[in-house]
Amino acid sequence: QVQLVESGGGLVQAGGSLRLSCVFSGWPFSNYRMAWFRQAPGKEREFVSAITYSGGNSDYADSLKGRFTISRDNAKNTVYLQMNSLKPEDTAVYTCAASYGLRTTNLRGPYDYWGQGTQVTVSS
Repeated sequence: QVQLVESGGGLVQAGGSLRLSCVFSGWPFSNYRMAWFRQAPGKEREFVSAITYSGGNSDYADSLKGRFTISRDNAKNTVYLQMNSLKPEDTAVYTCAASYGLRTTNLRGPYDYWGQGTQVTVSS
């Protein structure tokens, strides 16, 4: 069974940076595409970023391009989300997701496995 455990969230001032991590366990990590989603209070969950099984291709929400970077280390079974120039509107619970498959397009969904999430709070 796939398990996802996120870490790295916290409180940061506007303009600051955070790096989120998500550790994958249960199956060969390199067979799964990975993604980050977020949900702010009172809002629906939204796509943030995704990466292919090999790390060779990625996708970002248009509003986040240039500030966020997704990466993965298949040797460590971990996917990362580097978040720079954070804004108060980035405040949300960030959740890692996984789905089996080797496709390199249409990375935004669907996803089968979800972590518990990590809170990111950006103060103004």
